[in-house]
Amino acid sequence: MLKLKQIVVSIENSPGRLFEVTHALGKAGINLRALNLVDTGAFGQLRLLVSDVAKARQLLMEMHIPAMVNEVIAAELEDQPGQLAGVLKPILDANIQVVFMYAFLRQNQERAVMIFRFSDNDKAIAVMQEHGVHLLDAKQFGILENTD
Repeated sequence: MLKLKQIVVSIENSPGRLFEVTHALGKAGINLRALNLVDTGAFGQLRLLVSDVAKARQLLMEMHIPAMVNEVIAAELEDQPGQLAGVLKPILDANIQVVFMYAFLRQNQERAVMIFRFSDNDKAIAVMQEHGVHLLDAKQFGILENTD
């Protein structure tokens, strides 16, 4: 499956709260694969790709931090100027909206990984595959996704 499970939590914008969350995950043996933190005022929205989705969600819930799970797509691109625009053009042409995205660079491979949530993830996957975009699945990303 080419859609990854992402954990989304709202955490208070207070000193130490991000440390508390990341420390608890690390102590539980959960590896962070990617994260994004956005300031929304009194709270921040923390998006996490983790090595064990079910274990992380359970831990966060035990900490009284409501944790939603949604689906995102990871696309691996050459770390070259214009690569992102080249991916976004067919998405735009297919009338698919980017809901949010974040990125990180794989330094050992000189490749960027873009994490996307689209208005229609399935349609976006089809369009990207049609245009030769390399998509990563959970196994390639090192994510255990069993959320039962």
